Amino acid sequence: MITGELKNKVDRIWEAFWTGGISNPLTVIEQITYLLFIRRLDELHTAKERKASLLKQPLKDPIFSEEQQHLRWTRFKDIDAEEMHRIMSMEVFPFIKSFGASDSVFTQQMKDATYMIPTANLLERVVSMLSAIDMSDRDTKGDLYEYLLSKVATAGTNGQFRTPRHIISMMVEMMAPTPHDTICDPSAGSCGFLVGAGEYLRQRHPEILSNQELWQHFQHSMFNGLEFDSTMVRIGAMNLMLHGIENPQLHYRDALSEANTISEAYTLILANPPFKGSLDHDSVEKSLLKTVSTKKTELLFLALMLRMLKAGGRAAVIVPDGVLFGSSKAHQALRKELIESQKLEAVISMPSGVFKPYAGVSTAVLVFTKTNSGGTDKVWFYDMQADGFSLDDKRTPLDGSRHENNNIPDLLARWQNRDAEHSRTRTEQSFLVPLADIQANAYDLSINRYKEAVYQELSYDAPQVILAAIRKLDEERQQELKELEELLG
Repeated sequence: MITGELKNKVDRIWEAFWTGGISNPLTVIEQITYLLFIRRLDELHTAKERKASLLKQPLKDPIFSEEQQHLRWTRFKDIDAEEMHRIMSMEVFPFIKSFGASDSVFTQQMKDATYMIPTANLLERVVSMLSAIDMSDRDTKGDLYEYLLSKVATAGTNGQFRTPRHIISMMVEMMAPTPHDTICDPSAGSCGFLVGAGEYLRQRHPEILSNQELWQHFQHSMFNGLEFDSTMVRIGAMNLMLHGIENPQLHYRDALSEANTISEAYTLILANPPFKGSLDHDSVEKSLLKTVSTKKTELLFLALMLRMLKAGGRAAVIVPDGVLFGSSKAHQALRKELIESQKLEAVISMPSGVFKPYAGVSTAVLVFTKTNSGGTDKVWFYDMQADGFSLDDKRTPLDGSRHENNNIPDLLARWQNRDAEHSRTRTEQSFLVPLADIQANAYDLSINRYKEAVYQELSYDAPQVILAAIRKLDEERQQELKELEELLG
């Protein structure tokens, strides 16, 4: 959990950029990302030096040569501002751009990076403030970057790249990834879902840290993502790196295009794909159009996930409500595919304020397993009405211990004990709906189609009784007015 002190330090760094003339939130984060990467390289070099010293062996594979020692964070952070700016722009930045010996996705994507800190004074201030933050702890590094990413959303720019952290945690908890999973987000953005899965695995499966085979899988092949914005690939890679995942498999690629040929590769998909917009048929990978003939990105992404999952693979994905009840042939065909050919397990209706202040669209979470042979028996519906925050643009945190303020603890408890849900009626917040009922409703998945309202019977007095009561009140009023006049008279 980020502390108030760390927040204040990050806020001061953010303000320094804004007052220094860099106002685009993504640009601010990108420039901070480069500085954090430089510091990270120095930390890795120092770790190599310590290991060599401990083993009394020569330094193997140094990151900085003898001639490049002045490029290290610990060396240039204390020099004169003008000289620091010169070294940074003329030597350090070109060094990290050409740092191609590593197979890290971050170093690969650095080739397109641009250094944009305009003045020596701004660079000196930012380097000094970053140096004052102790980042020896992995949690601190991760919290720092998460807080930076949250500022993108609150700034109202590019907020679509960020799914609220508590919603990510809820979806990860529901899917309960294992050390053997291979996880993907085909619309990775800042890699929040991959980070959330990584944190869950560290907490719930500490054996990863001591088992060499599991650790290698965790570091090199477990976490996968696709993203068509090269800036976001760099930001996402740094987010994962600062959370202790050194070499994720992130691909700079449009997931829906013909350039993406990935098929049956993953056991778990967690995603919040783009809701808006439509694509030209000619630019969409043809196998997706065979599953669902449409231009709508939200439907194409669901078709893509089915293709990318291995048989038995699972997915939890956020979709706009229109996916649940849309009447077009494409909408109905996709829902039929999920229900009849795969195994649809859950539909979680979320309140429309979840993505405020930058989007007010109503959304739901679909949970399904790829079987290619059906298996949908009953679908679990949950009507989430509160997520722990106010549902206005301010999104103020509420007392999460009260169910009326936060349904997520109840949702997770009921999901993990779904056998007990068979006795629930459709008047309650969660319930199971048999396959036959969904088929009878043309595969409509909107919760209102199945939830039964509870009507409270109200009784009223007869009109004659109400009129008598009014007359009595009027008589009492007249009597009080008469007494008041007598007092005054």
